Amino acid sequence: MEEKYRELVKEAFEAMDNAYAPYSNYHVGACIKCKDGKTFKGANIENASFGATNCAERTAVFAAYANGYRKKDIEALAIVSDGKRIAAPCGICRQVLCELLEQETPIILTNGIDETVTNIRELLPFQFNEEDLQ
Repeated sequence: MEEKYRELVKEAFEAMDNAYAPYSNYHVGACIKCKDGKTFKGANIENASFGATNCAERTAVFAAYANGYRKKDIEALAIVSDGKRIAAPCGICRQVLCELLEQETPIILTNGIDETVTNIRELLPFQFNEEDLQ
């Protein structure tokens, strides 16, 4: 992993410790790094009504936006899990990220063993976005 992402991934693993996953037992953490150095963490929070569950990456990006940051301010996003494969955003998260991140913003995915760096353009190549609503 590139050295510049090491601290961001560490913070994402710290966020994963706060996951509430009594149903899936699949813990996810995420951390957004903004260009001014500020970070925002998120963890997956499950609910017995599964539709009310919120994923770690949405929690982190919503926290950044709730604090006045926007896509132009975001430098990178790390998503980590304790799963057997690398963490990867679900479909809902990919849809959210395609609107709230710049297309080329680095997204670091890892489970602590395997890792990759990608972006939302690669994760969701045929996006439904604001252009489709005009």
